[in-house]
Amino acid sequence: MHSVSAESAVATATAARYALARPTSALARALLALVAGALLAAAFAPLNLWPLAVLSPALLMWLWQGATPREAARLGFWFSFATFAAGTYWLYISIHGFGGAPLWLALVLMLGLVSIMGLYHAGLGYAVARWLPAAGSARWLAALPAAWLLMEWWRGWFLSGFSWLSLGYSQTDTWLAGFAPLIGVYGISALLLVCAGAATALVCGTGRVRLMALVVLLVPWAAGAALYRHSWTHASGPPVAVAVVQGAIPQDEKWLASNHETTLRLYRTLTEQVLGTPLIVWPESATADVANDIVPYISGLYREARAHGSSIVMGVLRAEGRPEEGGTLRYYNSVLALDAQASWYDKSHLVPFAEFFPVPHFVRTWMRLMNLPYSDFNRGAPDQPPLAAANLQLGTTVCYEDAYGSSMLGVLPRADALVNVTNDAWFGHSSARHQHLQIARMRALEEGRYMVRAANDGISAVIGPHGEVIARAQEFKPVALVSSIVPYAGRTPYAHVGNWLIVSLSLLALAYGLWVRNDRRLRRPLGR
Repeated sequence: MHSVSAESAVATATAARYALARPTSALARALLALVAGALLAAAFAPLNLWPLAVLSPALLMWLWQGATPREAARLGFWFSFATFAAGTYWLYISIHGFGGAPLWLALVLMLGLVSIMGLYHAGLGYAVARWLPAAGSARWLAALPAAWLLMEWWRGWFLSGFSWLSLGYSQTDTWLAGFAPLIGVYGISALLLVCAGAATALVCGTGRVRLMALVVLLVPWAAGAALYRHSWTHASGPPVAVAVVQGAIPQDEKWLASNHETTLRLYRTLTEQVLGTPLIVWPESATADVANDIVPYISGLYREARAHGSSIVMGVLRAEGRPEEGGTLRYYNSVLALDAQASWYDKSHLVPFAEFFPVPHFVRTWMRLMNLPYSDFNRGAPDQPPLAAANLQLGTTVCYEDAYGSSMLGVLPRADALVNVTNDAWFGHSSARHQHLQIARMRALEEGRYMVRAANDGISAVIGPHGEVIARAQEFKPVALVSSIVPYAGRTPYAHVGNWLIVSLSLLALAYGLWVRNDRRLRRPLGR
């Protein structure tokens, strides 16, 4: 018993020699958590200060050292609150500036979402302090990164999910991007978190743990460099020319009845400039009207395109149902492919409080009385085939859908190219469009496919299978961007297994950490 006590005392003294002490003031610790969280938002586009994706989490992990469960929860809350306040401030622009909601409601909704994101990290902090080992490699290199990753993954799908600002997105231009076809964005997040844990171990651990941490800190980057340009899929046909039509109609003018004919004329004019290009892609809800009400316009475009050997893929709303016969009129946010035959894709993953309102009927009635922005779309089927156009099979997503990587895998290997139509004009000149392009680049990496991205006022682009931006249109200007893509076949390792591999490994690492904590408690000498 005495020898065990002596060993414990030596270990404690050694750890104290290497540990970097936290600030003694609770206020200082909270301010550091806020600063670290805000800095994390700069790791993503457009600033792309990607080392912060390691340093900011490492700072929070350090602040959690020796914290009580309640303090760890508070620190976690302020960290995540600051990240999303700095990283998704553009929600205010969308809700108030373009959505027309009153100032008070816009602030309540934005701060409400940011606070919910803070609660995720508050729960993580409490659990880390309550159930994980207090120190050592099991904490810093296994259990804590695993717990954080599982929280991020849970946030990405629970209650419809909000996967924005997942750590892995910050690495589209680093060597770690080479892991995307293997383990996806959450796998890259896991590697970043292990590196953050290793950085924490370097300042808090003993000699052996610090040596292990140094190795762990370097290995992912070396392996990523080796994988960076490896191709897991292969070309399956000749290049296909593509034109992206960007109308650049300001959001506050797009849906005005007085602009209706101007909008239709603009898209027709831009399209006529590139007729003969095999594939022409329009952005989300480009016509600012329901397809059912502009059938002659669409039919005329269809005839012109077919006469010139072009296929048009357009984002357009559509209605279905016969209310005159007692049925309900259902609206869909859709993509129409005008090829040898017309085919539809209906958006499946709708945005809560924007495209549907998960609230009781009486609340919807109140929203109408308050003249608040309100619309309800129906979900498309979860498993829809690719759209056929220009001898391609296009895996299609609408706007925010491309933030759900694993849900896009079902269309493979049938799809040989990807298309995303979007309207980021809702967020003005903010960082949202840059973050969204970064997400699209990650999807191209994960699936090993070219992606055509058509946005109303930017950022319209053609992305290669390694996530590289091949062509990019000037933002906020009407333009038809002409480039080319290549159909690709095969599936990446990530496309075979999705997120389940990294989630399973994280569960094992977390279980190991819990076992180490309980094992140490069982071996604690009596009377201590």
